Amino acid sequence: MKSSKLAMAAIVLWVATVAAFGWFFVRGNTAAGTDDRTAIVLAPQERDLILLEMRGLLIATHDILDGINQNNMQQVAQAARTVGMNSAADVNPVLMSKLPLPFKAQGMGVHHSMDDLAIAAESGQTAPELLKMLTGTLSSCVACHSAWQLKVADSSK
Repeated sequence: MKSSKLAMAAIVLWVATVAAFGWFFVRGNTAAGTDDRTAIVLAPQERDLILLEMRGLLIATHDILDGINQNNMQQVAQAARTVGMNSAADVNPVLMSKLPLPFKAQGMGVHHSMDDLAIAAESGQTAPELLKMLTGTLSSCVACHSAWQLKVADSSK
């Protein structure tokens, strides 16, 4: 009888732990933003890392547009691939737990679409088709920046 109570307590504790982890995985570490956006609260180095990644996406977008303009599909593919899914492969799990699920989904979608763009450039898609794909990717960027802001956690608490 005692062992069944202990087993039941262990199961309840396990379920509570999984539920709490799931809640934080979905919600992330968020707060009300200073405007109509939701703030994602991060340590300074975590915020810097995400901003660095965003700058990398912006640089790659420039290089993709430059490649399309010069009809250099190898440049387009190379620039897109640098910010594809491989660039997001080894993100710190602690940082990922602080990001809300919709933010993570949009970010991974952008990385995946860059891989798709690289494949399209390599397979001979036309410049208008590549521009259409890039416009769709940039729509995700605009939506993300419209919904979220990155805030440094108050370290005085």
